[in-house]
Amino acid sequence: MAVSFELPADIERNLRQSLGNLNEAAKEAALVELYRQDKLTARELTTALGLTRLETDALLKRHGVTEDLPSDSEIVDDADSLRRLLDR
Repeated sequence: MAVSFELPADIERNLRQSLGNLNEAAKEAALVELYRQDKLTARELTTALGLTRLETDALLKRHGVTEDLPSDSEIVDDADSLRRLLDR
């Protein structure tokens, strides 16, 4: 399946200069965002990009996507729960 969209010529030119293969960069960005939104699984992302699992992990790290890491609030909640349990 092909997905395409139009950009003004000057924006496209600037992006091609900074990103190189604009088609691949756009594909990668779109798929990573779909993964971030839980629309794709890690396996689907890996397959769609033709990467290994380790390469996919590195890609997600470059895009600031972390898996299975608790948020700050989850850590605080867990610490509070642990304190309550220990106080019993």
